[in-house]
Amino acid sequence: MSTNLNEEWKKDRIASAHRGENPMVIAKMRSGFAAIGDTQFLPGYCVLLPFREFSSLEELNYMQRSEYLLDMSLIGEAILKVCNPRRVNYSIYGNTDAYLHAHVFPRYNWEPVERIPYPVWQ
Repeated sequence: MSTNLNEEWKKDRIASAHRGENPMVIAKMRSGFAAIGDTQFLPGYCVLLPFREFSSLEELNYMQRSEYLLDMSLIGEAILKVCNPRRVNYSIYGNTDAYLHAHVFPRYNWEPVERIPYPVWQ
């Protein structure tokens, strides 16, 4: 199978998660799918994909928003237990992939001191 076919799921991460074709999905949650980040900037980096595309968090009603943010924190709690980072950072951007998805980044004591104040991808 060619690389293009292997990465077809990336064209629509949410739909491929529903079809069971997104290999990064680790759990179905109340509000969406917990997925391992494609690029492991630091061990344990995960993403929360909603069940359908929204432009922003504000498009969710209060119950959906509460469930989404709770699921995001539950992913962080799992990362704390499994990877033992010093802390977990949570981010929602939508600049590159213009749909709601949350990044859950562990941060570690062993990171170089000069890297600590910056986002993990820099």
